[in-house]
Amino acid sequence: MIKTVISIGLWAILGWACGSWLGVHVGWGIFALGLVCMILISGWQLALIERWTASIEAPPPPSVGPWDNILATIYRKLRKDKHEIDSLNRYVDSIMLAAEALPDGAITLDESMHLIWGNKMASEHLGLDLKSDRNYSIFNILRAPEFARYARQMDWPAPLLLHLTSDGHEKALLVQLTRYGLGQFLVVTRDVTQVEKLETTRKDFVANVSHELRTPLTVLSGFLETLHDMPDESLSDEQRQRYLAMMLEQAQRMQAIVEDLLTLSTLESSPSAEGRPVRLSAIIHNTLQQGRVLSNGQHVFIENIDDTLCVDGIETELASAVSNLLTNAIRYTPKDGTITVSWYVTEQGHACYSVQDTGIGIAAQDIPRLTERFYRVDRGRSRATGGTGLGLAITKHVAMRHNAELSIHSRFGAGSLFSVIFPPTRVSKAD
Repeated sequence: MIKTVISIGLWAILGWACGSWLGVHVGWGIFALGLVCMILISGWQLALIERWTASIEAPPPPSVGPWDNILATIYRKLRKDKHEIDSLNRYVDSIMLAAEALPDGAITLDESMHLIWGNKMASEHLGLDLKSDRNYSIFNILRAPEFARYARQMDWPAPLLLHLTSDGHEKALLVQLTRYGLGQFLVVTRDVTQVEKLETTRKDFVANVSHELRTPLTVLSGFLETLHDMPDESLSDEQRQRYLAMMLEQAQRMQAIVEDLLTLSTLESSPSAEGRPVRLSAIIHNTLQQGRVLSNGQHVFIENIDDTLCVDGIETELASAVSNLLTNAIRYTPKDGTITVSWYVTEQGHACYSVQDTGIGIAAQDIPRLTERFYRVDRGRSRATGGTGLGLAITKHVAMRHNAELSIHSRFGAGSLFSVIFPPTRVSKAD
């Protein structure tokens, strides 16, 4: 503005000077011409400024007269604001990325509990689809009566445990609701399915151990009380020996359970077993000799064993797995049944130890649980055949430590096939 006033003043002085020398009309003409030039120049400058406002992030046009300083100040302010906005956007993006990476589900709701946003984990937990579910009530998305009662409380001091079924699988979710911002709500979900399963397994394990130990302990205590209360002369030597033999049998049963538990604990404490090449055929032949004694001539044994085949591992652990599978086959195969023991290399280079029987078989629903500790398909029959209920659990962990796979194929009433399949990296041939 100051430059404009100065320019007008200069043109006025120039017009007055020319009027003094060339006449008044000429002076006024020059003055008017100067004003017209100034107006045209100002219009051109304003046109440049107007074009700049269409792309205001670009630097302002140069040489716009009195507007230079003003535009420079505006541009510096715009650049500062843009940098601050970009920084805030990056900060918000980093927060959103962190929210997406959370191992827990996170959902934001408005004051009416309508869905605003949810991260990837929340979509997995609740089956959300943000494109279609956004702005819908959370009660229409999570249709669980217990959640509706929970969400309509005034406050939520503790999370809610929900059991949901999706694609035929049950899922356990901890859901916590809290307020944030101005009347908005945050829902946090955590999948505790595995934790719940582990807790159930722990409770079952404690209950099963107590039950397995209580039975022989009760028998042992009963005999001890009987011997303690009865006079020595009231028992014959034969009765005393029979009682002692029964007590020893029950004590040995408890000892076997404890030893198997310790073995299982040792196997679980180490994830991998390196070992050295073991000629498994020698272990299998020795186990077969013991198996024939246990069978007492009641079964037919068929052998298909490669005596040159070796596997890298721990000999004692491998012997335990070999013995457990053969012993189970003998115990659950009726008289005159056939048991086939094989040790061979597959076409893919794997080494496979398998025990196939013509026994009672296993129902399909029981197969996934066979390797659980103390799991018994028929508790009464299992105890009658002996065993601690830990053999297959031990075999599974031996297989895992040797990077092998325990495979179980069976049909109720048609026998079973148990196989331990070792990877080619652990297989070798003896000289």
